[in-house]
Amino acid sequence: MHDDALDHYTQDAPVEVVRSGYDALSWRYRDDDADAEQYKPWIAALLDALDPGSQVVDLGCGCGVPVARDVTTAGHLVTGVDVSEVQIRRARQLVPDATFICADATTVRLPSGSYDAAVALYSLIHLPLSAQPALLRAIAGWLVVDGLLLLSAGWDAWTGSETGWLGGDATMWWSHADVATYRRWLGEAGFQVVTEEFVPEGSSGHSLFWARRAPLHQ
Repeated sequence: MHDDALDHYTQDAPVEVVRSGYDALSWRYRDDDADAEQYKPWIAALLDALDPGSQVVDLGCGCGVPVARDVTTAGHLVTGVDVSEVQIRRARQLVPDATFICADATTVRLPSGSYDAAVALYSLIHLPLSAQPALLRAIAGWLVVDGLLLLSAGWDAWTGSETGWLGGDATMWWSHADVATYRRWLGEAGFQVVTEEFVPEGSSGHSLFWARRAPLHQ
């Protein structure tokens, strides 16, 4: 269940809560052979937009399934970043042709102007709100001009935790701004939003953005 009473703890150490949650529940979250499910149309659209042999960074890559797996299989060069050691260890086994880095996305150092696309599905919302605009700016810096960003974020503003997440013993933590705030943050980070949609989940849902890094003079 959601437990807002835990916020006094999780606000102090959200990265550790997220890390330990995915370390504990990696296989509950996604099997080794999981199919693309809801990701399938998003991955297909991403692949349609990429030139052959593109460089793609997958932030919050998890175990590498399905995004890194499917994008690598299509012939692209993927760098995955995730804070969970268990997820990264699985990713290296499941997608051996990709590169995986165990790191906090807010502190990882990646080369500027080196990636044709960035993917951040259900990962930005595991960061404190104060860190999210800075990460969007960093992503813009990692991308080539006109580089593509596929981002899922919040639709309504909410911060809280869930104990017994996925039926296990771990706690998970999220922090969402509302969709208008994410739209503004993307613009301030140097992105031009191409499309924006609502992805329903339970009684609410998430935003899904496709955006491109704007030319530097804009």
